[in-house]
Amino acid sequence: MSVGRTAIVTGAASLRGIGRRTGDKLAAEGWALAILDIDGDAAEAAAAEIATRHGVEARGHRCDVTSERDVEQAFAAVETTLPPVGALVNNAGITSPTRFAEVSIGEWERVMRVNVHGSFLATRRAMPGMVARGFGRVVMLSSVSAERGGGVFGGVAYSAAKAALLGFARALAREVGPHGVTVNSVAPGLIDTDITAGKLNPERRARLIAEIPVNRSGTTDDVADVVAFLCRPSTAFVTGATWDINGGSHIH
Repeated sequence: MSVGRTAIVTGAASLRGIGRRTGDKLAAEGWALAILDIDGDAAEAAAAEIATRHGVEARGHRCDVTSERDVEQAFAAVETTLPPVGALVNNAGITSPTRFAEVSIGEWERVMRVNVHGSFLATRRAMPGMVARGFGRVVMLSSVSAERGGGVFGGVAYSAAKAALLGFARALAREVGPHGVTVNSVAPGLIDTDITAGKLNPERRARLIAEIPVNRSGTTDDVADVVAFLCRPSTAFVTGATWDINGGSHIH
């Protein structure tokens, strides 16, 4: 059943990524879908595949979320071809395992621009329409690294950027709550994606999983299910919250 609204997911073209699976889940729940990704061809292919599978309208657009011009052009294209935007999932991001003493100014700025500035630009573009229509769902993709201070792939720059998203979401939730817009964050732990594939030797992977109470790594489904829940029109009394998806590896 169509919800009559469009969900935008940034950075969602990767086949094994959280964003791609989130787009699939949202389409299954009846959302029209816009995939924005720096790889425009992959975004279009992902949207076409999801549209065919779920019988929804879906479009893919090239968009560098750090570029105000790209964000404006992508949103304008979405608004002319799809139903009104009702949800934004700020999934686009990059990791950085570099230790603090080795972090260059360039790396620090790159991590902040993609993870934080990109989420700011997309949210700023989406928010006026959501407020005007009296409905909106925004979800930030943070990380357990923001809460516990790294520990897997995230060094200082990544942890700081993902922590910034938590403060962003909480403050914005206070501002836009009266207008029917919710803003929440998810903080995944060790998830099987292209980011982790092949980057953990068996010994380190075994040590990490041994510290997870549910005794396994997470899947993209584990994260996408929670994001889809937060985007539902019926999830209207949850805002400013951080949803931990880590199998109990960080309990606080």
